[in-house]
Amino acid sequence: MRKSFAFLASAAILPLMLTGIANATDYGKFDGYTLRVKLIGGAQYEPLYAEIAKWETATGAKVEILSRKNHFELDREIKQDIAAGTLDWCVGSNHTSFAPQYGTIYRDLNGVIPAETLAGFDALAIKNSTVDGRLVQLPRHSDISNLFYKKSLFEDQANKDGFKSEFGYELAPPETWDQVKDQAMFFADAPNFYGTQYVGKDEAITGRFYEMLVANGGALFDEDWNPTFNSEAGVMTVQWFKDLYDAKAVPAGVLNYLWDDTGLGFASGTVALNLDWAGWASFFNDPANSKVAGDIGLVRAPKGAGGKRTGWSGSHSFSITETCDNVDAAASFVTFLTDHDQQMVEARKGLLPTRTQVWTDAKKEFADAGNDFLVTVFDTYKVSMSEDAFTPPLIEPWIEVSNEIWPRLQAAILGEMEIKAALDEAAEATRTIMEDAGYL
Repeated sequence: MRKSFAFLASAAILPLMLTGIANATDYGKFDGYTLRVKLIGGAQYEPLYAEIAKWETATGAKVEILSRKNHFELDREIKQDIAAGTLDWCVGSNHTSFAPQYGTIYRDLNGVIPAETLAGFDALAIKNSTVDGRLVQLPRHSDISNLFYKKSLFEDQANKDGFKSEFGYELAPPETWDQVKDQAMFFADAPNFYGTQYVGKDEAITGRFYEMLVANGGALFDEDWNPTFNSEAGVMTVQWFKDLYDAKAVPAGVLNYLWDDTGLGFASGTVALNLDWAGWASFFNDPANSKVAGDIGLVRAPKGAGGKRTGWSGSHSFSITETCDNVDAAASFVTFLTDHDQQMVEARKGLLPTRTQVWTDAKKEFADAGNDFLVTVFDTYKVSMSEDAFTPPLIEPWIEVSNEIWPRLQAAILGEMEIKAALDEAAEATRTIMEDAGYL
């Protein structure tokens, strides 16, 4: 059956990518089979799942979604499954920054997914989806963050005059993170309005710290894997988060925020500047969901003290377990979820496709419809993906390292620990992890 599916998929997908017509790919027949899956959940992920019924109709199979959680909760559940020996499901949501920690629980998709299908994906996305030579995930969409802002705030003459008087330079969309801090403090009027916000826990804040650290000229590790984030650049980076928190320029509960919280926060109209991924773009500009619709500006992520833009990036993905009881059905399913038509579904929401043809087709569709906002989004994010993007260290203990860093970041921001002491403690714990993992 696998050879038959591979032949049909490779023969049919390429013409569809070029034409963008309704999906006519033969995904095989799996009558009566139930495919058990665990998926990431959240507002910007759900539209794709509404398409699953099409795969069920085409193949005769059913999909049982065992979990639909944010990625941090899903990660913890998968680790529980590993510990308990209960990997009795086939497909799981994954991410390029999470994948290295899972060892060999996921199948190498080389030879499972046809080479002709893989050729339609961005080469860097495929490279970042590969761990120790094994393609352990099929990239769904990529993520990197740029800066959304309320245009009307920057157009208001009273704001222009007041800001110039207070800070000594013109109010304009920020080019540096120091300017973001100035503007956030200027616009803030807690508890009714905030200058900005940030994700504040789990790997989310580790990632924000990491990209700010790099932008400020620092690094998490040196070339020999010694932790180096407890540096002057590291202290400067944490101080930026703390200054905003102390000034009440960010919401009081920000240290509990994850991605849905920041997205919904900006859409509520109560935040001036919002560093976020493109997946929220369509939602932000939809008056049915967002109070900032029609009033959104967008610029590339600002630069840090080191002259580099923030650009922590990766790809959401789907993986197939080694214990899957029907690899052909699983391969059919993940190919369907990442094919041209399904990536177009996500691209219309602003999510960044991993298929190169979809970038072209989506942008043309937006332009033909007069959707200048999404054209701007795709233009801006394409530059960021090509010039600013960098991944976290693609190492097995990355999440373990992150779990040592983020609680100390919280403690430093709250003033429960001195910043340098918090980073020193996190670096020492990280060193132990890296020694135990054989990197040192």
